[in-house]
Amino acid sequence: MKFLVSLLVVLLLSACASYDGRGLKPGASTEAQVIELMGQPAMRWQENDGSAVLAYPRGPSGTETFMVTIGRDGLMTAKENVLDLQHFARIQPGMSEQEVLRVLGPSQPGWTANYPARNETVWEWRYCNDFSQASRFDVIFDSASGQVKTTQSYVESVGRGHPHC
Repeated sequence: MKFLVSLLVVLLLSACASYDGRGLKPGASTEAQVIELMGQPAMRWQENDGSAVLAYPRGPSGTETFMVTIGRDGLMTAKENVLDLQHFARIQPGMSEQEVLRVLGPSQPGWTANYPARNETVWEWRYCNDFSQASRFDVIFDSASGQVKTTQSYVESVGRGHPHC
């Protein structure tokens, strides 16, 4: 019985560690170590300088998407959560879907909505705002051009209060 409890604790701790890549070190951790710890990325981009960016969305209930940069030498150079106001501010009218993906990573497929009468497609991300409230960030695209029309952000509401992160 003690063995099973110990095994369960180890599995739970390793699952938590893999969520955000805790323990990975810039300049020391390899791409293989990132993938071993965090899993296969949802998306991957090759940059002009030879580096690569791996996207790790942690939804649909999670409030983070981690972008991990791997240098030309195969070592991790950075890891950051991109679901924050700083990154949202980079989304501007006229950007393409691919440009949005490179900034925020993929949205949750179940939260994509099409509005044919308005010629709009909406992608949505869940995040934790500066007041530790669960919130949503939407990017509204023109369906015909695939370009950003506008964005919006709002706090989730449940009953009378707001859920906290």
